Amino acid sequence: MNPQDYPRRILLCVTGLSPQIVTETVYALTMISEPRFIPTEIHVLTTAEGAERARLTLLSEDPGWFYRLRKDYGLPDIDFTHHHLHILRDAEGRLLNDIRGVSDNEAIADAITAQVRELTADPESAVHASIAGGRKTMGFYLGYALSLFGRSQDRLSHVLVSSPFETNANFFYPSPTPKVIFANPPDQRPLDANAAEITLADIPFVRLRDGLQEHLLEPGASFSAVVAQAQRNLAAPHLTLNPARCQVRFGETALTLPPVDFAFYAWLARRSLAGQPGVCRGRISAADTLEFLKEYQGLRGDLDQEIERVAQALRNGMDPSYFDNRLTNLHRKLVRALGKSGAHAYFIHSDKQRPLSRYALTLPPGQICFVAMANDKLVTGDESL
Repeated sequence: MNPQDYPRRILLCVTGLSPQIVTETVYALTMISEPRFIPTEIHVLTTAEGAERARLTLLSEDPGWFYRLRKDYGLPDIDFTHHHLHILRDAEGRLLNDIRGVSDNEAIADAITAQVRELTADPESAVHASIAGGRKTMGFYLGYALSLFGRSQDRLSHVLVSSPFETNANFFYPSPTPKVIFANPPDQRPLDANAAEITLADIPFVRLRDGLQEHLLEPGASFSAVVAQAQRNLAAPHLTLNPARCQVRFGETALTLPPVDFAFYAWLARRSLAGQPGVCRGRISAADTLEFLKEYQGLRGDLDQEIERVAQALRNGMDPSYFDNRLTNLHRKLVRALGKSGAHAYFIHSDKQRPLSRYALTLPPGQICFVAMANDKLVTGDESL
């Protein structure tokens, strides 16, 4: 579905002392963009001074430039009130009038991240983010946050306004008919707002959302924590299995698995290390099933009753249903820990050679290692097990 077809269409702006970028962007999206993107709501991230300027110039009865824009161009109702002006706060929770110092930058990064995360959490929404206003750091954080959380329907842009209108405090959008405004001092010559030209510059961005852990998509995670996870996902995959702890480490991310899931994963990891072919889920031999049971037994011990239960369930070999259940449980846990794209390299993949598809961990042996249970020594693909 295209962005303009979503029921909830959100324009998200950052502004400073020039609230005009809101009306300029609305004009560009609704009158220039093809296809048109008509927001159903507008949200503005700004400072305390920026919010006051937006309230007085855009949302007041006079001059009320936002309402004038809608009337001049016959735009439908757009949900935009003073409640949609989100004032940034410092690390102590005080309203920001300006952004100065490291702590202020960290605070606005977290606030912008939280806003983008919230707006992109709704599957019925399409977000169009504009970085045209505010300090450069605000635009940077908004663009970065959209890269982290943006979906296929979300867009990022900047508006360009022709001279001499781009810095004119009296200009808010090109008027539909000739309208005289005056240039900034000291010139103050008359200008026709109808002659202004606005260009909407679409900014492509890399979408990293699918690589984020599930908990990072929930409220609370800081900007730096989300960036750190995205960075880890860009590193070459490396899998370390620690049977003593039933712990799997994917690069720097650790995950503790239930013994049966760890045994299933370790069984297939050892096969990859040994250069053995993948297993056919419909034809898993008694010998292959025994490999899995030995792996499981090594975790739980000879006297554990659970071993007897699993061995009894697999007395005729591992059937497709059991294999599929284990695979689904494992993959679900990997996605929860690493995100969809981050988990993909560590999945058990099918070669899709139906009807005898084989399943294997496809990481190169050099990127798989076991921690020996006795002394925590690493056993890699180049060493004997």
